Amino acid sequence: MESKRLSFIILFYCLSITFTLFSCSCFQAEQVIGYGYVVNSVVLDSSESRLSAELSVIQKSSVYGDDIESLNLVASYETKDRLHVRITDSKHQRWEVPQYVIPREPISTHRFILESNHTGSKPQTQFLSSENSDLVFTLHGTSPARFTVSRRSTGDILFDTWPKIVFKDRYLEITSNLPAEKSNLYGLGEHTKRSFRLVTNDTYTLWNSDIPAAMIDLNLYGLHPFYMDVRSYPNTATHGVLLLNSNGMDAVYGGSYITYKVIGGIFDFYFFARPTPLEVVNQYTDLIGRPAPMPYWSFGFHQCRYGYKNVSDLESVVAGYAKANIPLEVMWIDIDYMDDYKDFTLDPINFPPKEMKNFVDKLHQNGQKYVLILDPGIGTNESYATFLRGLEHDVFLKWNGTNYLGEVWPGPVYFPDFLKPAAVHFWAREISIFRKTLPVDGLWIDMNEISNFIDPPVLSSLDDPPYKINNSGVFRPINNKTVPASAIHYGNVTEYDAHNLHGLLETRATNYALINDTGKRPFVLTRSTFVGSGKYAAHWTGDNLARWTDLQYSIPSILNFGMFGIPMIGADICGFGGDPTEELCSRWIQLGAFYPFSRGHSAIGTVRRELYLWESVMRSAKKALGLRYRLLPYFYTLMYGAHMTGVPIARPLFFSFPQDTKTYDINAQFLLGRGIMISPALKPGEVKVDAYFPKGRWFNLFDYAQTVHEDNGAYSTLDAPKDTINVHLNGGNIIPMQQEALTTELARKSGFEFLVAFGEERNASGELFLDDGESVEMAGDGNDWTLISFGSKVVEGSEIRISSKVMDGGNGFGKDLVVEKVVFLGLDFELEVKGVSINGNYSNVKVEYEKKGGFGVLEIQGLKQLIGEEFEIKVEIK
Repeated sequence: MESKRLSFIILFYCLSITFTLFSCSCFQAEQVIGYGYVVNSVVLDSSESRLSAELSVIQKSSVYGDDIESLNLVASYETKDRLHVRITDSKHQRWEVPQYVIPREPISTHRFILESNHTGSKPQTQFLSSENSDLVFTLHGTSPARFTVSRRSTGDILFDTWPKIVFKDRYLEITSNLPAEKSNLYGLGEHTKRSFRLVTNDTYTLWNSDIPAAMIDLNLYGLHPFYMDVRSYPNTATHGVLLLNSNGMDAVYGGSYITYKVIGGIFDFYFFARPTPLEVVNQYTDLIGRPAPMPYWSFGFHQCRYGYKNVSDLESVVAGYAKANIPLEVMWIDIDYMDDYKDFTLDPINFPPKEMKNFVDKLHQNGQKYVLILDPGIGTNESYATFLRGLEHDVFLKWNGTNYLGEVWPGPVYFPDFLKPAAVHFWAREISIFRKTLPVDGLWIDMNEISNFIDPPVLSSLDDPPYKINNSGVFRPINNKTVPASAIHYGNVTEYDAHNLHGLLETRATNYALINDTGKRPFVLTRSTFVGSGKYAAHWTGDNLARWTDLQYSIPSILNFGMFGIPMIGADICGFGGDPTEELCSRWIQLGAFYPFSRGHSAIGTVRRELYLWESVMRSAKKALGLRYRLLPYFYTLMYGAHMTGVPIARPLFFSFPQDTKTYDINAQFLLGRGIMISPALKPGEVKVDAYFPKGRWFNLFDYAQTVHEDNGAYSTLDAPKDTINVHLNGGNIIPMQQEALTTELARKSGFEFLVAFGEERNASGELFLDDGESVEMAGDGNDWTLISFGSKVVEGSEIRISSKVMDGGNGFGKDLVVEKVVFLGLDFELEVKGVSINGNYSNVKVEYEKKGGFGVLEIQGLKQLIGEEFEIKVEIK
C-alpha cells in the first residue's frame, strides 16, 4: 500500500483505539460465563500412554451461548517429550485444524467406563505417567474438574487449569496458573512488540489481519498460539505450549496466569518437555513441520520498491548497485509490473513482456535472480484469461450461494479457495503459464490474510459472534477488511473456522507450484502465516515505517518467528513507509545485513533509499554486506541445521545461555547460530553501545584486537562508529568463511577460510554444509551433498590442531573447493611456531603470529587442502 494510505490507516487506528477503549461496555464481565465440568468416567489404556475421560457440565450459563453438555478429554504421550491433551464435544464433531493441513498423530477416544460418578461420589484423581517421560498429566477429581501438567524431575507445575473450563459452541475459555516469580514467556504472535519477553497484564489477540506492522501491540498477519516458558530458578528449564486452533482468540497474560478466550474449535494442547530452548523448538517443529530449506541465493541481498516506474527504472537500480560495488543478489518488483493490477499479467506500456524477459535474462547471466509479487484476489474482468479459467474450474470462495465478490487493487475480485484441490491446480497452472513469459526465480505472496478493501455485511451469526475478540485493538468486527466469516470453503468449511489458514494454504500451493514448474528448491515469501508455514516459505515482518522505533522492534519480531519455525525472516530495511534519514538508513543496513532474510523495500511516494544513494549508507552497506557475504557458508549451514532440527538462524541470547537469567530481557541483541552476536546501534546520534556479553571470550569480527572477556556475564560499552556494527564471535566456535563478492555465485567459487575462536577451555568446534544450493531436498536421498564437522584444540606446549570429519551424501559436493586459510583466535600464551604438518606431512605454508587485544592470533595462509577430504592440520609450537 502507498505511504499516504499507510499513514492514514495508522492515524485511523490510533483514534479508533482511543474511542473504543473509552466507550466499550463490558456489561457481561460480572456475569458467570461458565461453571465448569465434573469428571464422569476415566479410562487408562493398557499401555498406560493414553488417558480418556468424559466430563459433564455442572450448570449451564447462557453468557456467550449455552455450554456444551458433555466433553471428551484425551491425554496421550506422542513421544517421550511431547504430551497431547485434546478436549472436544463428546457427542458432536467440531471444527479442528485438519490433518491434511498439519499432519499429526490421530486421536482415538475410549467409550467405556473405568470409574463412574453418576451416583455423586467424588471421583479419584487420575494420573498419566511414564518412566520414559518427564511430563506427568493429572486429572483432578475436583468440582469443577481441572488438569495439571507437571515435570517429574522437579515437581514443577507447567500448566494448571484453575479455576474451570468453559466450553460453548463459539466461546471456549481456559486458564493456567503460572509462577510469576520464575516464569518467563515468549511467543503468541503475530504482533509488533517493544520487547521479546511477553509483557504482563496484556492481551494478545490472534486473528490474521491486514494491519500495518508499524502499529505496535495489535494483531497482525499471522496466528501462532505457541509460547515458550523459561523457568529461571531453582532449576532452570524450558518447556513449550501449543494450542493448535485456527479460530480467533484473545490470550490474556497476567504474569501469574494465562487465559485463552477462543471463538471456536476445540482445545488441542501440545506440551513440549525438553529442558533447553533449542530442544523445545526442535520438538515443536517436529510436530508442525521442519522449516523449508531456502536456496543458497536467497541469503544474498534483495532490493525492492513499490513504485518502480518501468523496465528502465529497474535496469538503473541494478546498474547503480554494480557501479557502487555493493552486492545485489535479487531484484524484486511490487504490483507495479501488472496490467491494471491483475495477477499473471504485465503492463504492456511500462513493463512489456519482451523487455521484461530481456531484463530477467540479463540478471541470470550476471548470476542474479528476480522475484515478483502476487495477490490472492483475481480481477473479474471478462477479458482476463486467468479469471475465465478460474470460473471454468469453479475455484473461488463462495458466499450466499455464489462466488464472493471482494475488492482489492484490481477492483472487484474473486478469491481462490485453497482448501479446494481444483484451486491448488488452478494456481499452479497460472504460475506455470506466466513463467513461460517471464522466468521468475521466486514468488512473493501478499495480502493473503485475506485483505479486502470493503467490509462485508452481516449475513449470519458467524459474522457477529457473541464474544468480541480485541481485533485491531478496538474490538473491530471480524468481517472488517477481510472476507465474510459466513463465506463457505470447499467441504462446507466456514471462513469463520478457516480464516487464519488462508496464508498457509496459499503458501503451500505456491511452494508446490514452483517445485513442479522448476524442479528446483522454491523460494516463497508470504505475509500471512499460521502454525507450520515455515515448512513452505519465508516471511517478512510487513509494513513498517522509517522510524528508529521500527528499527528497534524488528529484533523481537525476528526472534519470534525463528521460535515459530520460520527461520528465514527479515524486516524491510530502511523502513517501508515514510522517509528515512540518512543516519537511520545507514544504521538499518548495518543491522539488516544480518537478518536471515535481508531485503530493502519501500513504499510508493516515499523517498528512494537504494543503498548507493547516500555516501554514508553506501559505506555501511559495503562493510556490513561484505561481512555477510563472507559468512554465507555459515548462514547456509545454519539453514541446514534449521531444516534438520528446527533451530532458528537468528536466536535470542538465552538460547545459547539459558542459565544466565540476565539474557532473558535482552531485546537489542541477538545471536546468529550459537556463536556470532549482533549488537547494533539503534538510536539516533549513538556512537557507543551498551552490549551484554555472556560468560566467555568474544572476538570482534571486524577487528580481532577488540575482544571482550567476561567471567560471569556483564554489560560492556562498545564503540559504535557511524559505518560499523558490532559483530562478535564467541570462543569455542569454528566458523567457515569465503571471500566477499557481488553475488553468491561468485562468492561460492572462492577459497575457504576457517576462523577458530578458542575459549578458556582451548577447544572449538563447528560445521559446514555444502550442496548445489537449489536441489529440492536438502541432504535428501540421491542428492550430492557434504557435511563436514571440525574440531580444534590446543595441546599446551606442544601443538595447535584442527581436524575435519566428512560425511557425504551421494557423490558428495564441492570436491574441488579448497581451504586456503586458517586463523586461530584467543591464544592466551606466548608461542613460537616450529612447523606445520597436514595429514602428517610437513608443509611449506605461510604462518604469521601476533598479539592482538591481549590474545595471540595465528594465521596459516597458502593452504591448498581439498575441503571434501578429511584432514588434520597441526601447528607445532614451543
